[in-house]
Amino acid sequence: MNNDLSNYRKSYQKAELLETNVPQAPIELFQQWFYDAESSESGLETNAMNVATIGLDGFPKSRIVLLKKYTWEGFIFYTNYHSEKGKAIAQNPNVCASFFWEQQERQVIIKGIAEKISENLSDGYFDSRPEGSKLGAWSSPQSEVVTSKETLNNQLASYTQKFKGSEIPRPEHWGGYIIKPISMEFWQGRPNRMHDRIRYTLLENFEWKIERLAP
Repeated sequence: MNNDLSNYRKSYQKAELLETNVPQAPIELFQQWFYDAESSESGLETNAMNVATIGLDGFPKSRIVLLKKYTWEGFIFYTNYHSEKGKAIAQNPNVCASFFWEQQERQVIIKGIAEKISENLSDGYFDSRPEGSKLGAWSSPQSEVVTSKETLNNQLASYTQKFKGSEIPRPEHWGGYIIKPISMEFWQGRPNRMHDRIRYTLLENFEWKIERLAP
């Protein structure tokens, strides 16, 4: 098989990104770009976030998760702490997260440190989930090898019966992480591959250094 994709090309020209019109705090620019994407990318999951970790085998691995909240402090998502990504973060909390909003011709790349959020915050989000999602958190040993899909279905049936007619508590092995950024890069597509790239870097005094990167 030899699929040549060298002719796949697109000219990016919807907007530009200049140092003179960006805020001092990167989260403000992220919020503006998120709202822009949310209003234009109908039917798409604007909060789809690629999270890359360094696995226990020393290889990087990335996957899509859903961003559930962002604050001045960082970016929050939820998962099984015993999953492959959870084990990777426990060993090495340095992660990279990214967003690609095709309609806006924009990317955001976030380097940061991942930490577990407080149990009460994880409890609050878990309580807001649909019942099926709660049962799924109990039923799936995420990232582990299973003998068959029937095994998972049996697990789901077992927990459905166990919690029938009662509140479903949050499993201790399931909860949230916050990615606290140390740098955030904003990429705006431009014609002739002369893309705009503005990087914010967190300094020791907690102010942000703003720099332009070559495309």
